[in-house]
Formats: sequence, structure tokens, C-alpha cells
Amino acid sequence: MARQRRTYTQEFKQSAVQLVTEQGRSVAEAARSLGISVNLLRSWKISSQANGDQAFPGKGRLPAIEEELRRLRADNKRLAMERDILKKATAFFAREAM
Repeated sequence: MARQRRTYTQEFKQSAVQLVTEQGRSVAEAARSLGISVNLLRSWKISSQANGDQAFPGKGRLPAIEEELRRLRADNKRLAMERDILKKATAFFAREAM
């Protein structure tokens, strides 16, 4: 039977990172006391330093900038399709007029 993947709340991750950054504990010591792997805590620390408050967006939620990028790409794709349809319609009606 497959092991279930453990999930951690945003608050837990932030407090784990604070153990290392603000309280001066080593990554290995903090990870051992919390029962998580050293690599996991290290990646949380790097993510927190890089993204600040938006470091841990949660299940299925994208950071605001990635959400906007996804929306803009969808709009771009839709507009390109509309443009192509209008080009074909213009060419069709130009042939009809001759």
C-alpha cells in the first residue's frame, strides 16, 4: 500500500522557517525537532527568502503573479484565434466580391 503524502499548513512552514532564521537554530536541529527532513526545511527556507509573504500559497492556489500570467496567456490564445478567424473571413469575402 502506498504511503500517504504528508501536508503542512502555511503557518507550520512559516514557524519552522522562523526557528532557523530568527531563533538561530541550525536547519538540521530544527528539522529533527519537528520530525521533517532537512532537505524539506531547507527548501522552505529558500522559498521563504525568495517569495516573502507569498512563499507558501497552499493547495492548488497559484501565487498572484502566476495566476495573472495564466490568465493573460489564455486571453492571448483567445485573441489569436479570433484574429485568425477574421483573417479567413476577410479572405473568403474578398474572393466572393471578385
